[in-house]
Amino acid sequence: MIKKIPLLCLLVLGYSQWLSAQQYYLFIGSYNKDKNKTGIYIYRFNRATGKSDMTDTIGNVLNPGYLVPSANGSYLYACTEAQTPKAGSVSSYAFNPETGKAVWINSQSSGGDNPVYITEHKSGRWLAVANYTGGSAAVLPVENGHVGKAAQVFAFKDSSLTDRQRSAHIHSAVLDPAHRFLFLPDLGADKIRCFAFDAQLPAPLQPATPPFTATVPGSGPRHFAFHPTLPLAYSIEELSGMVTAYHYANGKLDSLQRIKAHYKRGQDIDYSGADIHVSPDGRFLYASIRAEENIIVIYAIDPATGLLTRIARQSTGGDHPRNFVIDPTGKYLLVANMMSNNVVVFERNAQTGLLKKTGTTLNMPAPSCLQIKAY
Repeated sequence: MIKKIPLLCLLVLGYSQWLSAQQYYLFIGSYNKDKNKTGIYIYRFNRATGKSDMTDTIGNVLNPGYLVPSANGSYLYACTEAQTPKAGSVSSYAFNPETGKAVWINSQSSGGDNPVYITEHKSGRWLAVANYTGGSAAVLPVENGHVGKAAQVFAFKDSSLTDRQRSAHIHSAVLDPAHRFLFLPDLGADKIRCFAFDAQLPAPLQPATPPFTATVPGSGPRHFAFHPTLPLAYSIEELSGMVTAYHYANGKLDSLQRIKAHYKRGQDIDYSGADIHVSPDGRFLYASIRAEENIIVIYAIDPATGLLTRIARQSTGGDHPRNFVIDPTGKYLLVANMMSNNVVVFERNAQTGLLKKTGTTLNMPAPSCLQIKAY
């Protein structure tokens, strides 16, 4: 007699098999300073162990300082010619998850000097780029991985208090969860700029109302992260070493809290806040501080108010944690220590939010961006 298996069990078994069949890829961008040297590294990431096996390297590209895989997984987009005077470009690659290899498609001007951040709209039709030195942001059309000329470039002329704020410096370009608004933290002007984003229009960006949120003078907002389920957003301020929590609704940010990321004090300390991410479960926030501390700062997020409580700090195991990433399962956090030429892998305790070293380290010159995607 054949024993019948309940439908629920079959569904659970099928989901488990699908999940186990997934593979993860780790993409690393770097400041190679020489296009004849490797600039992009691709690894197959083992979510069970936190270890990685290299599948490809990409040369013939200069300073691919920030990159992002497309939502459909077929392409990889990179900010290229970063830190290169009178240059700045976006490059695209076709990615094959079966082989782990990537092939160059084309490159296009980013619309300004020193592109440092790139993001893809969920429509798959547009890329948004932040040009730090150029003080500008651009949107570029994309079709089948081929990047077209910028449809819009917005150059900003504002300034603020410090020597590093004599002109605008757009440091990231982050879409809200619905992809209806694009946020542009401007380190040079102490503003988080906002544009409405309509992917159906030939010129998709229009200034939002209000067009920006002012931050504390001299703070230097850098990177920006939305909560995965709650109407909350968080900004890391490079110059002040602070994190600001915001309530978010329909393109508008309202400040809730400003809390320290740095631990050291002093008038002449370079706090150098860098990157910020919320854990996939929405319970913890992580921020990196470079310069004299080289730490990941860990905060608990109050689920009712969104307010932060600083609970711990973790040495990054290297120098200058410019960027870090949390894998899609939330089990691991990887840090790119640019000055010490290493990527350090930490295991994340989902209950406490704390980090511990796995003993796994990847070594390469000047890693500056990490992205992990499931296939």
